[in-house]
Amino acid sequence: MNINELLKQKNITKYKLSKMSGIPQTTVIDICSGKAKIEKCSADTLYKIAKALDVSMETLVEDAMEYRAAFDVYKSNICHLVKDMGDMDFIIETLETDKIRKLYQKRWYPESLYMLAMVDYLSRENDLPVCSDYDDIRSSRLKEPIYPAGVLTICAALKSDEPKTESINEAIPEFMRFNIVESEVRNVV
Repeated sequence: MNINELLKQKNITKYKLSKMSGIPQTTVIDICSGKAKIEKCSADTLYKIAKALDVSMETLVEDAMEYRAAFDVYKSNICHLVKDMGDMDFIIETLETDKIRKLYQKRWYPESLYMLAMVDYLSRENDLPVCSDYDDIRSSRLKEPIYPAGVLTICAALKSDEPKTESINEAIPEFMRFNIVESEVRNVV
């Protein structure tokens, strides 16, 4: 969560944060405007702001420090998570933490839609009702299809798009709804 969201959530002005933390108001303003990067602040400054806002230092920098992995790596990580947690625990964890919406709000559309497709797929596989909290996101669709890296490699090697067509025909419907070509989420090693 960024500092502006924290200030709004706690109903604290930049001036009040400056007084509570002992950090000069111009520094607080620079951090809030993005002129000064919070991840570049000294540990002392982070500590004082975190203490004044009653959050951890990690909370202050987590948005700035977030790393976005390649989509194929992300997909693999989600499949491993499902394998390790089990279908039900994965669904519960994903819905309770609202990860789908958080990714969508960050405009990480492929990741958000992949996770939503996974939840919908696992819900169907386990005869569970689909969670209606994400109906607004379900109306989204990626402009271009995303194919697995392996399919693209085969296409390049064969100099043919035939593997793309085959992969679309074998794709799981919940993923294809979002233009994500995915046919195997269970056999991960």
